[in-house]
Amino acid sequence: MLLHLPIAILTTLSPIQVSDVVPRFDIAKECRFEGGTSTAFDRCSHDEAEALQQLQAEWPQFGGSDRAACLAEATVAGFASYVDLIICLEMAKHVSQETNPRGSLGTQPMLPEQPEMSIVDRTK
Repeated sequence: MLLHLPIAILTTLSPIQVSDVVPRFDIAKECRFEGGTSTAFDRCSHDEAEALQQLQAEWPQFGGSDRAACLAEATVAGFASYVDLIICLEMAKHVSQETNPRGSLGTQPMLPEQPEMSIVDRTK
């Protein structure tokens, strides 16, 4: 539970505005930063384009706080990656499903039932 605290703090302090549409990144800039051959650039561009398509299809299902936290993470140091963004959002979704298996927001995770305890007076 405390693992998400830094993300929550960064989300509230983040100057990045999160909207209902997938953000636009400069894929060419990201792939040039990766370096390498033209084959590596083409592979990077292809991966980023696929991640963008997936994000466009799935964007509405991610919560605003997850979007903000992952957007901040995916745009570190002036470079932005759709691949990093979708991976972050999928991990956040997975964590959310694990901590809240019934899908109802705002409830505590279910704890295993504890056996009833009774106090026995052994002084008699």
